[in-house]
Amino acid sequence: MSELRLEREGAVAIVTLTRAAKLNALTRAMLDGLLAAADELERDDACRVVILTGDGTKAFCAGADIAEWGALTPLEFGRRWVGEGHRLFDRWARLRQPVIAMLNGIAFGGGLELAATADYRLAEAHARVGLPESQVGIVPGWSGTQRLVRRAGAPAVKRLVLTGEPVDAAEALRLGLVDEVVASGDGMARARALAATMAQRAPVALQTAKLLVNAAEGEEASAAIEVLAGALAAGTADAREGVQAFRDKRKPVFEGR
Repeated sequence: MSELRLEREGAVAIVTLTRAAKLNALTRAMLDGLLAAADELERDDACRVVILTGDGTKAFCAGADIAEWGALTPLEFGRRWVGEGHRLFDRWARLRQPVIAMLNGIAFGGGLELAATADYRLAEAHARVGLPESQVGIVPGWSGTQRLVRRAGAPAVKRLVLTGEPVDAAEALRLGLVDEVVASGDGMARARALAATMAQRAPVALQTAKLLVNAAEGEEASAAIEVLAGALAAGTADAREGVQAFRDKRKPVFEGR
């Protein structure tokens, strides 16, 4: 996982972008690392909560590194950069564990879009958020005009998109772009406290509740229906009978329970 760190503290996993010298701007290698981390965490039954943050004190994530995409052709940009990024961000938004994004500094462009995949956004007081893409002639490409609208509403997102200007943490809280603001330097302590509270709750209940809320918000509702229906069906006596009959090479006897 290039320029990405995955640590575990009991039932809590901490994923940190570790490119502080470049304000944790996202490269293709970092996108690949985030995808690998999500896949690993999804399969980890010991992990109950995930904290996502950036290294250093200046930035959560400054967005996509222009050196990575600036020379791409339009088709390459659309297919490889925007398309692949969408698949990654969708993966994080649908991670079964609750995700807390701790904004320890600026979250611009793709950084704010990454934060939007989390279930709870915590910002330190010096943090700023924005969608500055119009300043370089492009538009938000990783669901800033879609998922972020579902999170914070169209007026807040239009302000960021149309002006290209960032807002500070207090204004981001007022606009609904973040959920809580704490003093600078206190972010990780607060994130760990929140994660500890969530980790004490029944994990299946939390994960099911997250799935239901995501579905209500339009985050892959069809998949949520099939996940819940599949789990219900798999827990029945008929399902156990069906599996056993297959193993025994006989006709199953279903009883409707």
